[in-house]
Amino acid sequence: VAALGALIAVPALAGELEDRSAKARGIVKEFAGQLQGELKAGMEAGGPTQAIAVCRDKAPEIAAVLSSRYGGRVARTSLKTRNSGDEPDAWETKVLKEFEARKAKGEDPAQIEYAEIVTASGQKQFRYMKAIAIGPNQPCLKCHGATLDPAVSAKLKDLYPADKATGYKEGELRGAFTLSQSM
Repeated sequence: VAALGALIAVPALAGELEDRSAKARGIVKEFAGQLQGELKAGMEAGGPTQAIAVCRDKAPEIAAVLSSRYGGRVARTSLKTRNSGDEPDAWETKVLKEFEARKAKGEDPAQIEYAEIVTASGQKQFRYMKAIAIGPNQPCLKCHGATLDPAVSAKLKDLYPADKATGYKEGELRGAFTLSQSM
């Protein structure tokens, strides 16, 4: 009987994982859309130095609103962070490294995502990540690229003395959107 219960639970868990993943995709799309809108407005208002302020101030605000609205934690992270508050946890680090391996094998960076139900401190959690790829003609490289305007470099050095989030090229993974929810 216990074995039968385990067999029934696996499909149910798979269904829940897919349902939660679909919702997570929507949350990430909402986050990315709001952030891109803010970044575009910042670039138009004051160029890349203004966009730095958007990422510093607006991105955490958007993440906090979405975290409150949908429950759990919504954020961005990377293996090369700019803000120390965005450092990946162990699970996120593992997934980010897997994303890099998947990209190296030819997977389209814009399609890379991962979801899992994990147990942490005795609590089941839904975890989801969606890669952030640097696509063509994106303004990301103005603040995260290998060659930066001197004013941008100075602003970054002033705001983020331990910045590790530069040196990127088109097609690389900048990091990922991440979501965790207690179950």
